[in-house]
Amino acid sequence: MCRVEETSGKCDYRKQWEMKIKMFGEGKVEKLKNSMVSRSRMKLWMIRALTTILIWTCFAHLMTLGEFFGPKLLKGWPSCFTHSTSELPLVAPELSSIPPKLILPPKRLYKNNGYLMVSCNGGLNQMRAAICDMVAIARYLNVTLIVPELDKTSFWNDPSEFKDIFDVDHFITSLRDEVRILKELPPRVQHRVDQGMFLSMQPISWSDISYYAHQILPLVQKHKVVQLNKTDARLANNNLPPEIQKLRCRVNFNALKFTSQIEELGRRVVKILREKGPFLVLHLRYEMDMLAFSGCTHGCNSDEEEELTRMRYAYPWWKEKVINSEMKRKEGLCPLTPEETALVLRALGIDRNVQIYIAAGEIYGGERRMAPLAEAFPNLVRKETLLVRSDLKFFQNHSSQMAALDYLVSLESDIFVPTYDGNMAKVVEGHRR
Repeated sequence: MCRVEETSGKCDYRKQWEMKIKMFGEGKVEKLKNSMVSRSRMKLWMIRALTTILIWTCFAHLMTLGEFFGPKLLKGWPSCFTHSTSELPLVAPELSSIPPKLILPPKRLYKNNGYLMVSCNGGLNQMRAAICDMVAIARYLNVTLIVPELDKTSFWNDPSEFKDIFDVDHFITSLRDEVRILKELPPRVQHRVDQGMFLSMQPISWSDISYYAHQILPLVQKHKVVQLNKTDARLANNNLPPEIQKLRCRVNFNALKFTSQIEELGRRVVKILREKGPFLVLHLRYEMDMLAFSGCTHGCNSDEEEELTRMRYAYPWWKEKVINSEMKRKEGLCPLTPEETALVLRALGIDRNVQIYIAAGEIYGGERRMAPLAEAFPNLVRKETLLVRSDLKFFQNHSSQMAALDYLVSLESDIFVPTYDGNMAKVVEGHRR
């Protein structure tokens, strides 16, 4: 027995416990104990779960801030590296294989006025500029854009599809807050197209955005599907509303990302060049198609002049046929010849031994025309000389994919020198800026 004055509370508690034992029995008491333990464990697990959720929420916010304020080197390649960041990212191999978290912009909701199909023409950068224009037009007209079709009938006869050159999924998702883009028409709409129930036309060149609002939009609303052919230079580049210009730049420098295969090979070429020191990229626009189109035949013999003239007449959409080469040259509308390029580089004080990467197709006239440039600057290289044949086997006979490699190397060069103020020169200049 215990004394009441000292332990009356304990005795009362013990008596109550003994009475419960008698009432419920030993088995039920055991269950009661177990339920109390399980509740304690449940509380512990709930605390752990809430703590984990809180930590991951903080981590996600930090990652989001990193997208805006993090170092440029960690935001993907290609970018215009400075000299201090031109090397490959110093990331542990086990971490480099983890893809960055993709934060998609919210979808833009709008009443769809119809579907816009696009057929681009020309070389890689000519088509690139056209794609930028067509995205801006689709956004302005509130229509659904189908992934553009690339030119397969030009001088280069390149069979590449959009997906062979550009990351099509990135193209679609990165612009989802501006315009709806589909890889192909919905089945019911495709059925209409198969039956010929659509309009195919060439828009007027260098039109402002009001032309598409007043002339093209009513046609889209009437036919539901409109296909625009030969879309180069169809939208005027000047005096556009700022929001349209910003969208064109966003498409050009962000949405049109090359495929992983092209980017990986571009990285390899840049790494090879960097290991040997600084390098200059020379966009030597002296290919056969350029000379035939422009009519610039300075330094060519009579047989070459005749060959270039025949080629100009062979393409009916090249509207200018009779061209005075000397007059055009005096007006400054001809690309620099390899001989003139050597003089310009020497006048600029370029080191004779610097690496010069030739970003171009086959030079018209071959080694004979390249001899003066090679004599003045003997360290001339091309992707074909830096890589083994197996590296380029999937790119052979695909001029646009080869041009994409040159584009990536041009972005990362210490100096970029174009010999003609064409599409690539303008796009690379803008991208480097």
